[in-house]
Amino acid sequence: MLSRSPGTARRAALALTAAALALTALPATAGASPGSDPLARYHHQRLTWKSCVLGPDDTTGKNLEQAGARCADVTVPLDYSDPGGRTITVAISRIRATDTDRRVGPLLLNGGGPGGQTLGDPPWVRKAMKDVGARYDVVGVDPRFVGRSTPLDCHWPTGSAWRGAGEDRAGFDRMAAFSKDLAERCRTHAGDVLPHATTRNTARDMDVIRAALGERRISYLGYSYGSYLGEVYTTLFPGRTDRVVLDGVIDPDRYSARLWLGVERANRQALKGWASWAAARDATYGLGRTRSEVLATVERVRRAAARTPLRLGEHRLDEHVMPIVALNGLSQDNDAAYGDFAQGVRDMLRASKGRKVTPSPWLAGVLEFVLTGTDSPYGSAQTAIVCGDGAAPRDPEIYWRDVQRTRAQDPLFAPVTNNLNPCAFWDRPRERPTTVRDDLPALLVNATGDPRTGYDGARAVRGRWPSSRLITLTGADQHAVYGVYGVPCVDDTVNAYLATGRLPGRDLDCRAPSYG
Repeated sequence: MLSRSPGTARRAALALTAAALALTALPATAGASPGSDPLARYHHQRLTWKSCVLGPDDTTGKNLEQAGARCADVTVPLDYSDPGGRTITVAISRIRATDTDRRVGPLLLNGGGPGGQTLGDPPWVRKAMKDVGARYDVVGVDPRFVGRSTPLDCHWPTGSAWRGAGEDRAGFDRMAAFSKDLAERCRTHAGDVLPHATTRNTARDMDVIRAALGERRISYLGYSYGSYLGEVYTTLFPGRTDRVVLDGVIDPDRYSARLWLGVERANRQALKGWASWAAARDATYGLGRTRSEVLATVERVRRAAARTPLRLGEHRLDEHVMPIVALNGLSQDNDAAYGDFAQGVRDMLRASKGRKVTPSPWLAGVLEFVLTGTDSPYGSAQTAIVCGDGAAPRDPEIYWRDVQRTRAQDPLFAPVTNNLNPCAFWDRPRERPTTVRDDLPALLVNATGDPRTGYDGARAVRGRWPSSRLITLTGADQHAVYGVYGVPCVDDTVNAYLATGRLPGRDLDCRAPSYG
């Protein structure tokens, strides 16, 4: 949720769910006769597989090529109610199964976001799958309007629509104007496609991909927002999935345009865990010798940024952005991610004392993401999907009251999680939100301290799906576990399910190693 794919999180840690039938008939199975299928031209298209390398600087393409992957563009309708109208393309990659005698079929991937690119993920997912990976065609997908697919770009001056509300009403009003401007930019630059940027349409695209691959069923691995996409796909297309793994589980009943609501407690807990880690390394980072001292340092930085924007290289960090930096530092529970965040806090602390600071690589990356238009396509697509999936409250006073009500308890995170965003100024969605089925046989994975998709969401989904099983990773403030965090208890259980198709007989508790 509001994060990039696990593969990206591993590299950069820039981290940030029976429905009514479609307006046209739902796609038929791959074997349906063309005459009975209004989407026949899409289901029976011939895919052209080619090199994934786009140029000499294309690291993603080179990694895919080294892993034996090939890429293709799948044609899908922009508007599924008008399948004969305008088309767009969805980019996919595939590492084919090598154990053809025991081949299971395709495993489609989604790394979250929404708006995250997944086309480059098959190599590391195939590695995480170990021997069972040879039995699958591992398929990465850049969803519609993302990455190498037909783009959506609102030409924003930022890669993220999310900001803190600030310290007072004047700051909140600035953010309301900021959010309204982002929404207007989207209407200006992408108004013709905005109504079609939704999870339901992404799920429909997945089914076109299934048919174009010549498959009756697909298996699926979805992280974070990708868990919600998996829930919607299995609802719209019952019987079309084989083995389903949802990691970082979103409760569909809580999925809304206010995605951050409810994650404050988990992020406070993650901040405390990081603070303990940093306190044990005070000689390196100088943030405090106890957890309380480190937390007090973070609060001093927050208050300093609220008084006067902090100068960090070419950027200025103010009351609206500092909490976003903190949130971006709290999704991965490991020494490398903790160290990156600690360096970032040290840089902000030095800047708060008036020193000239060249930000560390991690902090520089976050500031570029939030304060420049470099990642405008990512933020544009993410926001378009979130706003397109469901209507948000339109009265700014609702958000202001929520911010004021929660500010005292959590002055760092609550003004972000309760703040308004461009969805308050968006056009109404064309479709109603999906009512997700309650009988999905899936393997759910979640860490107890997940600061993005809280563990309570995974428990709620497990309670409604008696046919599912839940793997709990205890003791980690970690978002995305399978193949990312490196716990054999989790990885081996997921791989056993992918190998056999049999869910564990009961829910499973795994314990995270200590990084103290």
